[in-house]
Amino acid sequence: MAGAITTPNTDHAMTHPTTLRLWATCIALAVLCATARTAGAADEVDKQAREAELIAVLLADSPKSEKAITCKKLAIYGSAQAVPALADLLTDAELISWARIALEAIPGPEADAALRDALGKVEGRSLVGVVNSLGVREDPAAVELIIPLLKREDEHVAEAAAVALGKIGGDAAVAALKEAFPAAKDARKDALAEGLILAAEGLVAEGESKEAASLYDLVRQAEDLHLQRRLTATRGAVRSREDGLELLVTLLRSQDKPFFYIGLSTARELQGEEVSGAIAAELTTATPERAALLLKVIEDRGETVSSPVILEAVAKGEPAVRIAAIGVLGKYGDAAAIDPLIAAAADRNDDVAAAALDALANLSVEGVDEKLISLLKQAEGARRIAIMRVIGKRRVEATDALVDSLDADDGAERAAALAALGETVGPDNLTVLIERATASKHAEDRDAALAALKTACVRMGDREAAAKKLVAAMSDASLQTQCELLDILGAMEGETALATLARLGKQDRDELQDAATQVLGRWMTADAASTLLDLAKNAPGEKYRLRALRGYLRLARQFTMSDPRRAEICLTGLALADRDEERKLVLEIVERWPSYEMMRVAAQVARQSPALRQDAVKLLAATAQQVAGGPEGARELLKAMSDAPVKIEIVNATYGAADQRKDVTAALKKYVADIPLLPLPGKYNEAFGGDPAPGVPKDLVVEYSFDGKAGKATFAENAPIVLPKP
Repeated sequence: MAGAITTPNTDHAMTHPTTLRLWATCIALAVLCATARTAGAADEVDKQAREAELIAVLLADSPKSEKAITCKKLAIYGSAQAVPALADLLTDAELISWARIALEAIPGPEADAALRDALGKVEGRSLVGVVNSLGVREDPAAVELIIPLLKREDEHVAEAAAVALGKIGGDAAVAALKEAFPAAKDARKDALAEGLILAAEGLVAEGESKEAASLYDLVRQAEDLHLQRRLTATRGAVRSREDGLELLVTLLRSQDKPFFYIGLSTARELQGEEVSGAIAAELTTATPERAALLLKVIEDRGETVSSPVILEAVAKGEPAVRIAAIGVLGKYGDAAAIDPLIAAAADRNDDVAAAALDALANLSVEGVDEKLISLLKQAEGARRIAIMRVIGKRRVEATDALVDSLDADDGAERAAALAALGETVGPDNLTVLIERATASKHAEDRDAALAALKTACVRMGDREAAAKKLVAAMSDASLQTQCELLDILGAMEGETALATLARLGKQDRDELQDAATQVLGRWMTADAASTLLDLAKNAPGEKYRLRALRGYLRLARQFTMSDPRRAEICLTGLALADRDEERKLVLEIVERWPSYEMMRVAAQVARQSPALRQDAVKLLAATAQQVAGGPEGARELLKAMSDAPVKIEIVNATYGAADQRKDVTAALKKYVADIPLLPLPGKYNEAFGGDPAPGVPKDLVVEYSFDGKAGKATFAENAPIVLPKP
């Protein structure tokens, strides 16, 4: 039976492992193919059934709105079977556009024929639409029918015919467009130009570039035509001809700005190094404004360049042109670009120098680092400083050559050498910077040396080893330098830095204590907690204990950690705090990191500070509304912190806005206990059974008795309800 799978006859074949695998694969493929055929057949049946239903809608006396939607659906499900029903709608002014949507999408000659047949049955806008659809379908059989429409008095019909002929293309269509074009005027000529451009694009796609170029030329040379059409044709003329580069150069020299700019955009599209060379050649005669734009085109083309003209543009001229040329060399320059860029990096114009430094930092040329070191050994003055800056930016290991400048007479040279060493020195040579920072021969170099040392230490792979070298150097350094080295240790972080800061934070030297505690207060990891806590307890002097305590609390405020750990830090800090300023910091942490554990923290603040009690209770209530199990937990916490239970009675409570208020006395009474907090289980609208004034801000007004004393309080919508003591 055709298509049947036959079983091999030999036992050996069936038992061989390779044969078994092949056999299993064949079965799987056969099943997949059968499944696909079945699924495909089922889909086709469904599509045909769907199409039949839609055709029935068009043939029935259905509302036009329903028929319109049906036409859109037939663009998906329609076939030749739907064409007759759709064709009948082409003479209906209200439905023709909807029918065309489907006919443009349905494959096959039937749809083409229906649209061609409609050409003799419709006029005006309907005729324009049918012509447009034939253009979309690129129906060559329609050309002879559309050509006469070019002479119609109805401008819209003639314009649609011109565009459609351009889309369809072919000798007859092109000949008709060319014949009608010279004598045409205004909008009709513009449409014919569009048709010619479309026909030219089709010829280019077919490999007929010479014929396409002639059509582009016909349009671009028509001075009575809309400028945009001429520009579009000019772009096509350059791209389609073998001698397009010559025409491109003409555009780049044009004093007519629109044609100059179309030349720039087209230059980005053409391929070949000769194009970049031709653009570069124009730099010698171009104005500075144009030269900068030409250089930008060369940069955008993304080709390696070493044109002498571009190299010269880097060296002299207007800053804007030099910067543009530098940008080209920085991205695509070769080895010849190094010397001009180094010279520019030493330029007196800051913008030019900065651009050159960036270009050299990014220059991807083999051997550039080695050449920089070689040039550094020979260079002097501003050129030497520029090379050192580049070495720093590229992070080239050049310690020996840079050290030679550390004792130069020129302070700017020494500063450049220090900065470069900060970016490049390795761990074995870190002592070079340590020595300069702790005992510089030139007092004015001290700040630069410290900055370079900090840069080097922070980027070291083994920061612990670097930190130990710094600590060792501190013993012989001045007090001021020791404090400055502590700042570097803080930026490095790590165990050695932390241990050193902890030790010096307890010394009975005010300057060292001040520096150490300041650095610890800025520490950027939570591992400083134990050190800061120890100093908060044991540092000599109240000032430094207080600073350490605030730094300790900052860790809970600033860094991600578990809720229990955050609460632990806050509670430990509260135990050491004897001022409301620090307790306020704790309340800020509670507000920033709400959790069930932090409710305990707010309760502790309320116990410690009468002045902050009301704020703490409100925050506790607000936190309770945000966390799971909060309201009941808040109730228990407030009970535990109260000196004695209080008697709360709700006399009257209303919720709403203006005259849109509801009595919520009974609802509010359900949440009364022997504490001033009424922890609602959710938002006010939920707790009070609806929204009495939708869309406007509301409030809750409560009249109550607090241990027998009358009180009244107003709460904004969804605010925590904490009844103040009258």
